[in-house]
Amino acid sequence: MNREHLVHTLRSQGLFCAASGSAMYGELFELVASDVEAGGVFAAILSGHEEDPSRDAVPLRLLGGLHRLVLDGRAAHLRRWYPSTGGTWDAGAAWPEILGIASGHSDALRSALDQPPQTNEVGRSAALIGGLLRINHEFDFPIRLFEIGTSAGLNLRADHYHYRFGEFQWGPADSPVTIDDAWHGVLPPGGGTRVVERHGYDIAPIDVTGTDGEMAVVSYVWPDQEARLKRLRGAIEVARGVPARLERKTAADAVAGLTLTDGALTVLWHSITWQYLSAEQRAAVSAHVDALGESASLRSPFAHLTMEPARDGPGTPIKFLVRARRWPGGDLEVLGECHPHGPPVNWL
Repeated sequence: MNREHLVHTLRSQGLFCAASGSAMYGELFELVASDVEAGGVFAAILSGHEEDPSRDAVPLRLLGGLHRLVLDGRAAHLRRWYPSTGGTWDAGAAWPEILGIASGHSDALRSALDQPPQTNEVGRSAALIGGLLRINHEFDFPIRLFEIGTSAGLNLRADHYHYRFGEFQWGPADSPVTIDDAWHGVLPPGGGTRVVERHGYDIAPIDVTGTDGEMAVVSYVWPDQEARLKRLRGAIEVARGVPARLERKTAADAVAGLTLTDGALTVLWHSITWQYLSAEQRAAVSAHVDALGESASLRSPFAHLTMEPARDGPGTPIKFLVRARRWPGGDLEVLGECHPHGPPVNWL
């Protein structure tokens, strides 16, 4: 039964990838699922991870580990099939070679399953910065920005990216990161943001200023998604010029240590992070957020801005919502809805 659940999860992930523009991962996940179903090499690699593979993003960890082997040269002969390294995907021709790599590097792939996903999806900055523009429009204070689940901290530099929406644009025109079709609907207010502090917290933060860190974050991007790869590589360039402080901390410990400052808006944000936290971590984060909100004032406001999945009820489709709570006050507001990778964000 557990293997059946794993096979279902792999196939579901493949369908999602295909629907999200990655034909390569759509096909590759189906091939991996069939191999697991038949008790092949991937069944052995994934053994022990059958219990709750969707919660732990096991499929993405697996193919992220395989992609890393291609990027760092351990599986260099697969590069001709990976668009991220200049190749052209051909499932029929690539699959026998992938099986061979999986057999020869099973230990490395098993190790990859123990690493938390590090998607560093820069497109989510469209949701986060748009939400921040709406929040800050009411305060117009300098911003102290904090992020949990920050990974490499690339979204902490969201104000340094360029966003296009219809005939309009926001952000520095010379940025190496351009996010097209960023916003629809009732657009966020214009103007700028003054981010005076940038702090990120993660259980395994990545330093992208070095080659190893860069390969780590690139490995989690689906190899045939050129726009996402281009955005990511541009964001790495921005990160090398815009400092942000990254610390290894759990989400609960990070939020427990936050304080507010007079004359500044303190913002805690996160995107596609909540599902990876334990129930205990979620409860602790929520309690600390409420405590910060209680201590907020008109001179030291606080905002909790999120881009996370949500359902209207059991069995209903998952939606990805941009939501905010602002203190003083603390009422929850749904600002918009978006794709899990960010754009387009439909503002309400």
